[in-house]
Amino acid sequence: MADLVIRPLRPDERAAWEPLWQGYLRFYGASVDPVVSDATFARLHDPAEPMHALVAERGGEVIGLVHYIFHRSTWTIGPYCYLQDLFTAEAARGQGAGRALIEAVYAAAREAGASRVYWLTQEGNATARALYDRIADRPGFIQYRKIL
Repeated sequence: MADLVIRPLRPDERAAWEPLWQGYLRFYGASVDPVVSDATFARLHDPAEPMHALVAERGGEVIGLVHYIFHRSTWTIGPYCYLQDLFTAEAARGQGAGRALIEAVYAAAREAGASRVYWLTQEGNATARALYDRIADRPGFIQYRKIL
């Protein structure tokens, strides 16, 4: 992990971000219109947006990404931090990049005065859940949603 660097995604790194973003979507059996990907990348670099992105870099190659969003809560004065997307390249898995990205989000959330970082994953995502069970609490809530 000594050569692993966690840093903000730069506006000139669309070509490095795109394959990881598409890999994340494929992992979850999802796709989005290219217009959505364009808007997402733009939002990640807009200082007026509550969205942020960090990448994991090793040997000059971007091998992982995390997107996170700050939002208000009715339960606290400070914001909550929703870790929305986390993905590492398949060849880089199991080498600490995912954990380092989560820890970097924890640090950013603390700096922003957030009281909580939370995220979702699929029930069957056993590999990720093994990590998540070590570094966070599982509160037992069930997600409901309606696609509009």
